[in-house]
Amino acid sequence: MVNGGTRQRKLFLTAFILLLSTFLFGCTNASDASKPKGKDNNMLVIAWPRDVGEMNPHVYNPSQLFAQSMVYEPLVSYQNGGELKPHLAESWEISGDGKEYTFHLRQDVKFSDGTNFNAEIVKKNFDAILNNVELHSWLGFITKIDHTEVIDENTFKLTLTEPYYPTIQELAVVRPVRFLGEAGFPEDGDTAKGVVEPIGTGPWILEEHKADEYAIYKRNENYWGELPKVEKIKVKIIPDAETRVLAFEKGDIDLLYGEGVISIDAFKQLESTDNYKTSISEPVATRQLVINTKKAQLSDERVRQALHYGFNKEAMVNGITSGYEEKADHILPANLPYTKDIDVKSIGYDAEKAKTLLDEAGWTLPKGKTVREKDGQLLEIEMMYNSAESIQKVMAETLQSEWAAIGVKLNIVGVELTEQVQRFKDNKFDINFFSNYGAPYDPHTFLNIVASEGFGFNEAISAYPNKDELLKQMSEVPMTTDEELRQQLYSSILKSIQDQGAIIPISYLKKTAIYQKDITNFTFPANRDEHPFTGISIEHK
Repeated sequence: MVNGGTRQRKLFLTAFILLLSTFLFGCTNASDASKPKGKDNNMLVIAWPRDVGEMNPHVYNPSQLFAQSMVYEPLVSYQNGGELKPHLAESWEISGDGKEYTFHLRQDVKFSDGTNFNAEIVKKNFDAILNNVELHSWLGFITKIDHTEVIDENTFKLTLTEPYYPTIQELAVVRPVRFLGEAGFPEDGDTAKGVVEPIGTGPWILEEHKADEYAIYKRNENYWGELPKVEKIKVKIIPDAETRVLAFEKGDIDLLYGEGVISIDAFKQLESTDNYKTSISEPVATRQLVINTKKAQLSDERVRQALHYGFNKEAMVNGITSGYEEKADHILPANLPYTKDIDVKSIGYDAEKAKTLLDEAGWTLPKGKTVREKDGQLLEIEMMYNSAESIQKVMAETLQSEWAAIGVKLNIVGVELTEQVQRFKDNKFDINFFSNYGAPYDPHTFLNIVASEGFGFNEAISAYPNKDELLKQMSEVPMTTDEELRQQLYSSILKSIQDQGAIIPISYLKKTAIYQKDITNFTFPANRDEHPFTGISIEHK
């Protein structure tokens, strides 16, 4: 069901901030410079731009998602292709009406202090979350919880006020629904104010932390699951990107991993030396242009389609990202649930077709002029981009040049991220850069945002003749218990949104990793926010 008002405003802003926190990662090592760093004691050293933050499973920024996921675990884990697998819950049942979720918990799990993981502690964590429901209301199922109950020591039941199919998927997110041990709770039980100590069931235990300098995690030797191969992980806090790269080249860092931790240029340069190993993930999100159809010049679908035809997407993406991103043909990556095989209108680079569409829409190019006109108005639009995001800036400049060739004047304006978010929220934009949230949030979170009133996406589809029908379908999706109908709804909604041109997919964002040659078995987790450390090994020579 589509929620409105305060909840959606919080959903958008919080989810946007949550997404930003996934772009941050960094670390270093203080051992003797004459020895290989982190090898003698089987320690993996990484670099991260920000301090790991308060190790509290129930709070947000400045806490870092990867660090929280090392210590705290979910009932359900998100795997490749959107498969949801048992984790702290061995299995679960969902009632026929889609309101009751019964979880059967693993019986071999203990917290890092040796205490038992059971239904009572699961309920205590849920109670702490629900006591601060406004803080967590961005997560759809939280506001739909009617009550929770302990059935027996190893059985926990969650009852909703209405069916909401993404519940299981949302239980896989890194925060806030992960579990703190009893001794970690403050006396009043309110974890929003802080925790006594970070006690989780995860594969790692925080051993030492010096704010804004480093954090050291040791292996949880009594971990119930696959025991990590390395004994310790040191996270060195290095805010400056160039300093991170220099520390890596020096050998003080074993691994640079994530989004934005290393620039594409630096990654390409280091890769070219053949001195290191590299990995690039599958798409984690789509970089998009969101077009405000409430603006008169952009209300005609033919104009929006002309803009799409009017630039060479493949050449732009390959040129700007050196091929590390790939051009996107869909507004959501096809490796998310319900996003495969959606038959959208094919749009390739065709400047002549773009010009024809603009002519048909009444925007003609007077002789001797460079900008098209209609009823005395110039075809002049503004594109907003994040001034701290170099790729957005260069893409905006490229579009400015290419659209000039079809008679469109594009003014580009770089703004700080907070202003970009606020202007998007306030509908004060013509075209804006955006990217979806990725796994495990989408596709349902993306549709929630599109349906939200008072945000750019809702304004983007305002000129769609079938807007009311689209909103109706979006409200039906999370409530349907019929898997086949759910897929039909997603296919119909995503196709209609894209085909009418208010959201133009640009490229698929990917994570990069570069690591020393003695690091083996690195893999990217399917969950965008999870840590990748459990399977990593260090080859000792």
